[in-house]
Amino acid sequence: MVIKIHPENPGKKQINRIAETLKQGGIIIYPTDTVYAFACSVEHPKAADTIVQLKGKKKRKSDFSLIFKDISQITEFTRPISNDVFKILKNNLPGPFTFLLEANNRVPKIFKDKKKIIGARIPDNRIPMAIVEAIEAPLMTSSIHDDDEILEYTTDPELLEKRFGKQVDWVVDGGTGDNEASTVVDCTGEEILIVREGKGELV
Repeated sequence: MVIKIHPENPGKKQINRIAETLKQGGIIIYPTDTVYAFACSVEHPKAADTIVQLKGKKKRKSDFSLIFKDISQITEFTRPISNDVFKILKNNLPGPFTFLLEANNRVPKIFKDKKKIIGARIPDNRIPMAIVEAIEAPLMTSSIHDDDEILEYTTDPELLEKRFGKQVDWVVDGGTGDNEASTVVDCTGEEILIVREGKGELV
């Protein structure tokens, strides 16, 4: 089912409907500042099993990230971060970046790799930010890849509805999405490294 939400001024009524669905273990498709993605609440990790099935991949290859409302919330789910890492987060978030950080025990196992590392995001998009605020918990998210050989990601919410509408609770129409993924930055080693070039320039 499609639910349209204004990207600049998300309606509280629509956001609350989505939030209630997520609080009950539901799954949505929604826009970020990069590409459209699947999402469920971090408090309902079993919903991630369905997302894995929808993506047709094994759990360890499903590229889960977590959407947070702010840096303070990120630190609630990660091991203590250094001043250098905090500075780079502060300078680049919200924005089209995924920061790899060491997770703590608050993060369910399904969302961490064997090294207990998670991808942390704060998108520069008011829709996911409003959703995270409403559910009072991070979103688990995983980008939706397209079967097209040229376009890597599906950008049209109507096409996403045709493809997944019967398998998810909501397809959030926030306008045409981007076809460029986030830049992935590894902050777990001695040096901060860009491991995937994507949208945005790190400062």
